[in-house]
Amino acid sequence: MKIKWDLNQEAFSQLLAWLNSNSEQAAKKYEEIRRQLIKIFTCRGCTCPEDLADETINRVAKKVPEIAATHVGDCSLFFYGVARNVHLEYVRKRPVPEPPPALEICSESDREYECLELCMERLSSANRSLILQYYQEEKRAKIDHRRELARRIGIAPNALRIQIHRIKTGLQQCVIECLATG
Repeated sequence: MKIKWDLNQEAFSQLLAWLNSNSEQAAKKYEEIRRQLIKIFTCRGCTCPEDLADETINRVAKKVPEIAATHVGDCSLFFYGVARNVHLEYVRKRPVPEPPPALEICSESDREYECLELCMERLSSANRSLILQYYQEEKRAKIDHRRELARRIGIAPNALRIQIHRIKTGLQQCVIECLATG
């Protein structure tokens, strides 16, 4: 089990000294590294990139006393290596998001549905069948299905659209009247 380690002033001073002997340059490098870490975690889809960047910096600061004397090369690369491990831990531990709360269907929606059902029953069987068939399928299949439906009943696709529009307008009017009386 890992023990939580917080960055203190002494550790932070050692980290800055490791980044650059000039304190002003070290501060600039620190800010640039932190900005890059946040960018990395954001691009990887993390929900808390600032926290993960701070965790990475804390881990590096904890290691600085051990590695400062022997480390050769760009210090920022060490941060990015630690960031990779922090990200892997984040992915492993990431909590499964809670499912959205179940939507309660309001009574108004129930009433609208009841009215639609009632109005659909009032249609002639041919019109009811036609409108139900018209709204089947999706994407390209929908286009092909509607073209085939028009061919089957012996009318042009545009005439089919006009006929469906008329049926739909009658249904809408019926539903509005039903809701007004209920």
